[in-house]
Amino acid sequence: MKKLGFGLMRLPTAGNGEIDLEQMKGMVDEFLANGFTYFDTAWMYCNFRSEDATKAALVDRHPRDSFTLADKLHAAYLKSKDDRDGIFNEQLRKTGAGYFDYYLLHDMRAAHEKIYRELDCFSWIREKKAQGLVKEIGFSFHDDAAFLDKVLTEHPEMDFVQLQVNYLDWESDSVQSRLCCEVARRHGKPIVVMEPVKGGTLANLPAGAARLLRQAHPDWSEASWAIRFAAGLPGVRVVLSGMSSSAQMRDNLSYMKAFQPLGEAERKLLWKVADWVRSGIAVPCTGCSYCTTGCPASIPIPDYFALYNRGDATAADYASLAGKGGTPADCIGCGACEAVCPQELPIRAELQAVAERFAP
Repeated sequence: MKKLGFGLMRLPTAGNGEIDLEQMKGMVDEFLANGFTYFDTAWMYCNFRSEDATKAALVDRHPRDSFTLADKLHAAYLKSKDDRDGIFNEQLRKTGAGYFDYYLLHDMRAAHEKIYRELDCFSWIREKKAQGLVKEIGFSFHDDAAFLDKVLTEHPEMDFVQLQVNYLDWESDSVQSRLCCEVARRHGKPIVVMEPVKGGTLANLPAGAARLLRQAHPDWSEASWAIRFAAGLPGVRVVLSGMSSSAQMRDNLSYMKAFQPLGEAERKLLWKVADWVRSGIAVPCTGCSYCTTGCPASIPIPDYFALYNRGDATAADYASLAGKGGTPADCIGCGACEAVCPQELPIRAELQAVAERFAP
């Protein structure tokens, strides 16, 4: 398997905010034509529209044996054991895939593991594999390395793990990318990498940090450094990239077709860049938008955090963004956003900080 996967969470959009299906079709065709096969979707991606788009752009237009497809079950949408089959069967219908090559328990962390355990999801997912409806089972993970070791020790039947890995989070006390990779390797589990560019943070570097990378390789994009880093790590099966335009895809294909890992000098340069970037991030949001789907105030939370992280943002920028939906000042403090945030951010407190900085 080539080491680039097509993450179907940040799909191209048209002017009306809907998925740009024609551009997506072209991207899918180009991806497959270059020998890449791994696609990754989930129940809530693109406001529950990613699976439908996957059917239209991929499944209905290409032979089933020409690609592999991953999908996921998220604890936040499970209220009873019946919900497991209800969601799974609907995912099969929406994608039209017939079966999933990879199926994951989504966003494994302590609070969600409790739900998966109480609803017997570990046995349930094994049964799906036994029935031939899933080829490999695993879970995506957002917790510390000690908890990862606990889950893998208790569930050696898991075939692989999906981890947040990037050079900014490599030595992070909260994400623990390096430590989690070491745990997965110790348990002999292949690693699928998510968030290699940290929601676009590592594709839009501060000017000084970007200059360091350009001096080393003028023809390399900032995003390519991050994906090369992740793809070169031992035990990594595939690196997911949430490509939202044809240009992003072509950039990724250009260096991943014949992938070569980074050298030691290049890795050392990334540690310098990481220090630079880390010093300028107020809210480490990856822009996954899980928080926006259930927000009763319709606040585009990731957009406000991106604005907050910009050193040159003004009250006028805030006012412009306020026209797209609710504002941080509209937050009612329900906490629905924090319940689904993979980064476990104190979103309510951060929204208050944004409002205090920008709101008149």
